[in-house]
Amino acid sequence: MNHLKALIIKFVMIAVVLLVILTLIYDVEFGDTLLISAVLTLVAYALGDLMIFRKTGDRDDRNRADRDDDHTKRNAMATVSDIVLSFLVIWLMGEVLLEETPDLIQASIISALVIGAGEWFFHKYLDKNVFPEKHNHATHNNH
Repeated sequence: MNHLKALIIKFVMIAVVLLVILTLIYDVEFGDTLLISAVLTLVAYALGDLMIFRKTGDRDDRNRADRDDDHTKRNAMATVSDIVLSFLVIWLMGEVLLEETPDLIQASIISALVIGAGEWFFHKYLDKNVFPEKHNHATHNNH
């Protein structure tokens, strides 16, 4: 259930960003924007959140300061990967779905950067609510 809630939150975040940037600023059709949002949500959750953010730094033999530093590194790695992935998905899907959009690369870069900013905070939510084993390790001292 936590994963479903996280997917919904991620979809809403991505859809709002893309609706503002792609639809309102770059005149992309509403349906195309929602399709790009849905695909990006699923791909980014599977690759960026489950594989990179969750799986990075799975060692338990560290002290509290190292674990706190580990969260920042995991978050930074996952956020950068989300930015790159967002750019690629938006750009490639835009190339396929949209007719002539001369500013597609610019729209993709702006969208990816704004989504990346949201992802930084989304990863904090994931640590506390979806991956509690990561949060618990980061908040308890070793013996």
